[in-house]
Amino acid sequence: MELTDRDRIMLEGAHGPAVAMAMRLVSGLGEAVGAHRLIDISAAHIDGALYVGRASLDFAAKMRDLGGRVAVRTTLNVSSLDLLHPELIRTDDETRTAARSTMQAYEDMGCTPTWTCAPYQLAERPQVGDRVAWAESNAVVFANSVLGAHTERFGDFIDIAAAVTGRVPEFGMYLSENRAGGVRYDVSAIPEEVRTTEHFFALLGLLIGADAGRSVPVITGIDQASEDQLKIMGAAAATSGAVALIHVVGVTPEAATLPTATGGADIRRRDVTMDALRQTRRRLATAAGRTRLRSVSVGTPHYSREQIVRLAELLDGRSIHESIRFYVNTGRDVLAACPDAQELTALGVIFVTDTCTYLTPILEVDDGVAMTDSAKWAYYAPGNIGVEAVFGSVYDCVESAVAGAVVHDDRSWT
Repeated sequence: MELTDRDRIMLEGAHGPAVAMAMRLVSGLGEAVGAHRLIDISAAHIDGALYVGRASLDFAAKMRDLGGRVAVRTTLNVSSLDLLHPELIRTDDETRTAARSTMQAYEDMGCTPTWTCAPYQLAERPQVGDRVAWAESNAVVFANSVLGAHTERFGDFIDIAAAVTGRVPEFGMYLSENRAGGVRYDVSAIPEEVRTTEHFFALLGLLIGADAGRSVPVITGIDQASEDQLKIMGAAAATSGAVALIHVVGVTPEAATLPTATGGADIRRRDVTMDALRQTRRRLATAAGRTRLRSVSVGTPHYSREQIVRLAELLDGRSIHESIRFYVNTGRDVLAACPDAQELTALGVIFVTDTCTYLTPILEVDDGVAMTDSAKWAYYAPGNIGVEAVFGSVYDCVESAVAGAVVHDDRSWT
């Protein structure tokens, strides 16, 4: 791999030991992926602030103590704590202290304490063609697909190394030839009343994520989609597979037409059917017929302001059942700007910020089940926190929370 004089100066330590350490990681990744050169980035989003063991803290503290400072605008993904609602986290003091120290190390390096998995919902976000280094998988899909920015899927530690150097290897989604669609999913056969729901986008994302492999999916048959619907689809696709970019023809910025999305190539086509979506939906249910509901969790990825407003509309002044704990995961910036938050809290809604309920010990795990409107949450929570999951629409989640028992409106699916 060819290094510039500036790269070599950083690598040799002229800008300090932290930059040299970070450059060793960045250039090593470049060699591993076969990149020909390094390129500049304008922003980064760090996943490594989530405490998952001693290595999380040791690495961040080492980089900080060596004098590490970010060279570009850098936001922070979810952590292992909720700093606004600390009483929600059920953990021991030692883990709590280590998690907070990890968060502080990244703040000390100049990262902005946004603590959200949805940095695209912040006031400042990348534009079409911007090169960034984002490490949260759902954010990567959103940046590439919806914003038209360019990023690869970066993991813990390499993300902060990119932020400290302002450099990344030029590979994968940074190269235009790798952004062309490779497999087409046509959803025209899905009834419109299904095709316009967030529930549909979640299941479609899971389906294409598991099926696409290394190909970039291209979706046809969707006339319009909101950012929240695209967010839900991208998060699900990044959960079940390695998807980093999805083209929705006529909707996303690099897919004005089918030939534009595919680069003019003739690609494999798969017609998505209701049966395929139903099968995907069944695979998400781990509760095995159990219906004793104890908790509901929505907002994975973090709910937007529009989704919280919609939640308030669906509740329509009704209180959450006394036996149910209803959690809404969202970013602290979104929560601060949401006029319905106080009203929802009075109805029994519990807001979770800075983290997510499928990652941290917040839910009380017992013989009941947990319901969610998130395909990502339903996919990961059973293994992460040991709960039995029930997947449903946000309408199902609200009606279940009010009733105190699992409610499914399956008319559009049957």
